[in-house]
Amino acid sequence: MSSPAEYYQSLPPISKAFGTICVAATAAFHLGLFNPYYAALLYKLVFTRFEVWRLVANFFFLGKFSVNFGIRLLMIARYGVQLENGPFQRRTADFLWMMIFGCLSLLALAAIPLFWTPFLGVSLVFMLLYVWSREFPNAQVNIYGLVTLKAFYLPWAMLALDVLFGSPIIPDLLGIIAGHLYYFLTVLHPLAGGKELLRTPKHKLVARLRLGQPGTATARAAAPAQPDTSTGGAFRGRSYRLNG
Repeated sequence: MSSPAEYYQSLPPISKAFGTICVAATAAFHLGLFNPYYAALLYKLVFTRFEVWRLVANFFFLGKFSVNFGIRLLMIARYGVQLENGPFQRRTADFLWMMIFGCLSLLALAAIPLFWTPFLGVSLVFMLLYVWSREFPNAQVNIYGLVTLKAFYLPWAMLALDVLFGSPIIPDLLGIIAGHLYYFLTVLHPLAGGKELLRTPKHKLVARLRLGQPGTATARAAAPAQPDTSTGGAFRGRSYRLNG
């Protein structure tokens, strides 16, 4: 069994960075080094005082240390990591672009007064969960040792549990909307015969992230994803196996 340090070092870069910053932000909050007010998504201050850092910083605060915080962190460590090591293996740039697209979508949705929430980190985690559930729709998931269900239904089950335990529904719902938008544009629409409407921007740095360092064994293009025909649902995940 690997040590915690070895496990941490083995994590893929984007999921590791996201989770690490979230832990650091919450730790700084408890140590009195960080005031969440200065990271909250307050559009009035963004446009009147040009506090543009709020557009980014709000994604990295998942709340104080609590059971809910631990669950969100575990979701990054499991579903984000499985996405990055599975469907997005050797496609770090594409995974990063998915995260950026999710952030932009969530910022747009949060601009609607009905959907506004001061921190969108939970929403971004739920987006990862939603995309994972579509990539692995038939995976069996056990929830708290009580219920076993297909991954396809997991985002909705987690949303229902959050509502049951008194957590706000809006952050979870925003993540599901953003995740479905991404999956529709990159998988469902192309599978239906349409053009791929959401492509990772081309750039020299992006090419290096996607293909690996020149001259290494990983410096080759990823093979195109194939649809998973094992499920008859409306959403068909691409054919990737779960790690481990």
